[in-house]
Amino acid sequence: MPTIKDIAKAAGVSPASVSRVINNGPKVGAKTREKIKRIMGEMEYQPNANAQAINVQNNASIGIVLADLTDPLFAKMAHGIEKVAAQKDLQIFLNSGAFDQASELNAIEVLLEHRYKALVVHSAMIDDKTLIEFARKVPGLVLLNRHIKEIESRCIWLDDKAGGGLMAEHIVEQGHKKIAIIAVDGIQNNTRHRIEGMKAQLAKYPVHYQIEVLEQGAATYEGGEVAVQNLLARGVEFSAILAYNDAIAVGAVSMLKAHGLSVPDDVSVVGFNNLILAQCMKPKLTTIHNPIEEMAMKATELALRLSKGEGTDVASFSIEEHQYTPELVIRQSVKRID
Repeated sequence: MPTIKDIAKAAGVSPASVSRVINNGPKVGAKTREKIKRIMGEMEYQPNANAQAINVQNNASIGIVLADLTDPLFAKMAHGIEKVAAQKDLQIFLNSGAFDQASELNAIEVLLEHRYKALVVHSAMIDDKTLIEFARKVPGLVLLNRHIKEIESRCIWLDDKAGGGLMAEHIVEQGHKKIAIIAVDGIQNNTRHRIEGMKAQLAKYPVHYQIEVLEQGAATYEGGEVAVQNLLARGVEFSAILAYNDAIAVGAVSMLKAHGLSVPDDVSVVGFNNLILAQCMKPKLTTIHNPIEEMAMKATELALRLSKGEGTDVASFSIEEHQYTPELVIRQSVKRID
C-alpha cells in the first residue's frame, strides 16, 4: 500500500504538501493539488483512518516534536511528556526532527495541519524568527530546552551558561590549567552558552589557562572519539576535557584509552546531562545534571494550559519557573593534580 512519502516522491513535492491536500489544507496551488490528487488515484492511495481521526480528537491529544528518538536524553524528554499525558488521559502524536532543519519544519507543519492545540517542540535547527512565527499561530505551542527572548514565556530551558561555569569551576579547583573543550557546531545556542559560562568562570581566576575549543558535527559517542583523535593528531596538550554531553565524553574516554592514556590519571573528563551511561562507564563520569524530565513535564503542562486559554502566558511569566538550574555530579573521571 502506498504511503504519503510515496505520493510525495511521485509528485515531486514534500510529504507536508500531500498531507495538506488530504486534509484540505491551505498553501497548495491548484495545479499542484490536482497533480497530487491524480497521482493518489493512480496509485490507489487510501488515507489512514487513524491519522484522519486525529483531526477530530486533537482536543484530547498533544503534538510532540523531538530532535532524536534514539538518544537517551530525548527518551527522558518523552518519558516526562508521557507522564503528564497519562495523568490527563491524553494521546500523544510524536514526530522526529532528526537534527535537520527541513525535517523539523515538516514535523511542525504536519502537527499544525492536524490542528493540534497543544504542541511541545524541541527544535535544534530552526532559526528563532521562524519559531516565533509558529508560536504566534499556535497559542499552545511551547519550546522545550530552547530559550528565545521574544517568546520566553513559551519556553522551558536549562541555564546552560551556569552549567558551563560549573564544569570549569570543578576542573580549576582540581588544579587543571590546560583544558580542551569539545563542543558541537550548529545546534541552537547551547554550545555557545556553555562555552561562555566556562570562559566567564575561568576569567575569575588570576591564572592563565590554555584553552582549546574543538567544534565538531556529531553530538555522539563517535563524535567524541573523532574529536580526541583530532586533538592528539594536532599535538594539543591538555589535562582535562570538558564535553558538550555525556555521549561525547564517553567516546572521548574510549579514544584516550585506545591511545594508552588513563582516565583520570592522565586526563580528566567532564560530561553534561547525567544520563544513565555516565553511571555505567568506567570510571563513572563526573557530569552536569540536566533535569530534562522535569522540564518536559513542565513544558507539557504549560502547553495544555495555554491551549485552553487559561490565563495569559505573558502575565503569568516567571523566569524562576521557566529556567532550570543544572547541578554538578562528582564521580570518578576527574583527578586533582598539583
